[in-house]
Amino acid sequence: MTLTDLPHRTLAIVDSVQEVGENDNIARRLRELGFVDGEQVRIVAQGPLGAEPLLVQVGFTRFALRRSEAARVRLRPAGDGM
Repeated sequence: MTLTDLPHRTLAIVDSVQEVGENDNIARRLRELGFVDGEQVRIVAQGPLGAEPLLVQVGFTRFALRRSEAARVRLRPAGDGM
């Protein structure tokens, strides 16, 4: 499942960030922001048109992400072993 598939306010765990090519700056930046394996994440809100941007909480911090950026974050259910 990706972050864009996550239902609103449902807790999940980051599994990985998908790389697209060599030296992927977006994937690197997502990891720098805290989207790392084992971190808790949830979608807090969505924009009105096209549900963009997504307001995402990772740990205790909130970020606005485009859907294309959020689609790179792979998740596993929160109930699975961390």
